[in-house]
Amino acid sequence: MLTTVVQKLENKSFDNPEEKRRPPKTEVDIVSVSDNTLGRFTFEPGWSWSESIKPVVHTDSCQNNHLGYCVAGTLNVEMEDGSSATIRAGEAYSIPPGHQARVEGDEAFVGLEFMSAASYAKPS
Repeated sequence: MLTTVVQKLENKSFDNPEEKRRPPKTEVDIVSVSDNTLGRFTFEPGWSWSESIKPVVHTDSCQNNHLGYCVAGTLNVEMEDGSSATIRAGEAYSIPPGHQARVEGDEAFVGLEFMSAASYAKPS
């Protein structure tokens, strides 16, 4: 969760994360700065939530709230109600719980996450 007041000057690199989660076709790199947990999510071409993350978290759909920025690639998100959106490089995004997703195309999706990083792809 984002804190409302930043208390100190701090910087960390996603290239040297504090935690790494590695489900199939997935790299989740976690850093914490000023009591906030941030994530760099990298999903390989062919990645889908149902094949890579569902076996780890054991829910029928993703139950995380996502707030982030797409650095590279394309991700298609489909909500349980049938609505959908395609997230592309250069776009900010918010995704509520109750969704599935899959990478489109031949490029990896890379997203910087500001809300779900603490819990995403953690075994239940």
